[in-house]
Amino acid sequence: MITGEIKSKIDKIWDDFWTGGISNPLTVIEQFTYLIFIKQLDDKQILMEKKANLLGVPMENPIYTKDQSALRWSNFKNKDPEVMFNLFTRPQRELNDVTAFDFMKTIGAEGGEFAKFMKGAIFMIQSPKLLDKVVQQIDQLPLDNRDTKGDLYEYMLSKIAEAGTNGQFRTPRHIINMMVAMAQPKKDDIICDPACGTAGFLVSAGEYIYNNHNDWFQDKTFREHFNSNMFHGTEFDPSMLRIAAMNLQLHGMETPVLVGKDALSEANGDVENAYTLILANPPFKGSLDYDEVESSLLQTTKTKKTELLFLSLMLRTLKVGGRAAVIVPDGVLFGSSNAHKSIRKELVNNQKLEAVISMPSGVFKPYAGVSTAVLFFTKTNSGGTDNVWFYDMKADGYSLDDKRNEIKENDIPDILGRYKNLEAEIDRARTDHSFLVPFDEIKGNDWDLSINRYKEMVYEEIEYDAPKDIIEAIKDLDKERTNALLTLENLFN
Repeated sequence: MITGEIKSKIDKIWDDFWTGGISNPLTVIEQFTYLIFIKQLDDKQILMEKKANLLGVPMENPIYTKDQSALRWSNFKNKDPEVMFNLFTRPQRELNDVTAFDFMKTIGAEGGEFAKFMKGAIFMIQSPKLLDKVVQQIDQLPLDNRDTKGDLYEYMLSKIAEAGTNGQFRTPRHIINMMVAMAQPKKDDIICDPACGTAGFLVSAGEYIYNNHNDWFQDKTFREHFNSNMFHGTEFDPSMLRIAAMNLQLHGMETPVLVGKDALSEANGDVENAYTLILANPPFKGSLDYDEVESSLLQTTKTKKTELLFLSLMLRTLKVGGRAAVIVPDGVLFGSSNAHKSIRKELVNNQKLEAVISMPSGVFKPYAGVSTAVLFFTKTNSGGTDNVWFYDMKADGYSLDDKRNEIKENDIPDILGRYKNLEAEIDRARTDHSFLVPFDEIKGNDWDLSINRYKEMVYEEIEYDAPKDIIEAIKDLDKERTNALLTLENLFN
């Protein structure tokens, strides 16, 4: 987490965009992202030049040729604002009629995964003064440190303070981290988020590995896996895809596999038995026509609801033995339609459902007040659910109102500790925060997975006075009221 001076610098950049006429949070982050990328291209070439000079050999495949030096960050950052702005907005004849922004869009493999998604990028900064302000401030950010640059970008993403379209809204970082810590990514995992948004789950998985298994990076085979095939994301929104690619790149994952398409459509029908771990918070509010949905998904559960279709997608794309941690709206747990019941039966009866964590409705505020739960399951295609672990989360470390201020109450450490030792949960009472429910009981309840179906409430017995005593007390109060009125009346006579 960034604090102090760096946080203040990011806030200043955000405020400058705002006062410069760019108030849409996603547009701010996009423009900020483009400029970071242009600076990184120049930083990469500077390292290449230093290496070539040190070895005394010519530099191979430079990003910028000598004739294109005017387009380099280290060059134009020192120019007058008008000159700099012209480099971004007016094609330079001596540079083959290309702008600094156009050049960024032509970069290939040397630009990392982010460069693949530059088609459609638009330069939205409208004044030389704003461009100069932002360039000078970005130049002072510590983008050479993987941890810091990842944190500062996460902080920028946290400033998206409103829900997007199609049910998109930002998943709180601490909830993502909880899910990743429970899933415990393995060395050979192939991790996917089929509705990746800004890639928060993939970033958290990478950070978990960096922080808990740094020794894995000494293994060349693992390094190659980490850098080429470990992280997969699907997202149909081009803007989100660009932001996701930059988010991953700034966190040290330069070549994730990102795909720009609708995960539920026929275009994604060839992805099957591909992943060993899925981490996701898919859209809740969508509803698709049957002819828009990839046909195999409807075989598991015939529905138009995206939250159910995504569960079907996960079962199709997971390898046998693969795990999933996914956020679902509460309706998935107890919905009475045939589609709701069939997907729950599939998870409990044909796969291995391990845990249901019920979260309070304020977790997603201020974006939404929807009640949600996290499901943890393993694809087996042969059952295996003996007991399902339920946890009733009451607090996540933040107030459950729109302000979401940090508070002392937090169930997440307890959740993580108990999930690692489920054997000890056998004797927990149904009145506790967490408990195990056997397969047969869930089956007998028509595959209902709502915690309220199984949790026992403890009602505190309250003793009331006898009616006769209450009536006497009311009479006494009435006498006191009458006497008070007489006293007031006498004061004015």
